[in-house]
Amino acid sequence: MTIKAVIFDFDGTIIDTETIWFEVYQEILKETYEMELPLAEFAKCIGTTDEGFFLYIENQTGMKIDKQEIKNLATECFLEKKGILEVREGVKEKLDEAKELGYKIGLASSSSREWVEGFLRQFELWDYFSVIKTKEDVAKVKPDPALYLQALAELQVEPQEALAIEDSLNGALAAIEAGMECIVIPNQVTSFLNFHEKAVRSESFFDFSFKKIK
Repeated sequence: MTIKAVIFDFDGTIIDTETIWFEVYQEILKETYEMELPLAEFAKCIGTTDEGFFLYIENQTGMKIDKQEIKNLATECFLEKKGILEVREGVKEKLDEAKELGYKIGLASSSSREWVEGFLRQFELWDYFSVIKTKEDVAKVKPDPALYLQALAELQVEPQEALAIEDSLNGALAAIEAGMECIVIPNQVTSFLNFHEKAVRSESFFDFSFKKIK
């Protein structure tokens, strides 16, 4: 089938917020609990909910933690570092290429709409997307395929007619479970992962062309 649409993930894919979150949680856990945070453990929560992540912290510390207090502290630290964020290299070029080819362009993110929309407007990317699905739209976020299935339905394309652009294990699995082809462009905190065998890995946005994908 001919590709008619492309659906982008947001965190880690369009803007690498994930590397900053990892640094922030590393700092907080070391200062608060004298606990080291391995990248492999943090990576498990990328692209999905954080329940497993906080359970891991409790198991490591052997104590009940105040999740909201840690989240608030992490958000405060993240906002202090927010100024270094930028759109990943090659993203705008890929969005322009998709637009030029007449693709419908969507976004499917496990984050909140307020979070996603704020960054898209800040970096002047909002107008590229005709459909945006976030955690408020589904009962289960990635790796459940619901976000992608909703985006596909609203874009009015079949799964085989759409490409997913991802950076994480959970995101790639969600896209593949939805029946889509998936291109994974890892970032600093997901580059060590082994992705689903059906996912196509690309080391940068410049290493592939929509024009060559049929």
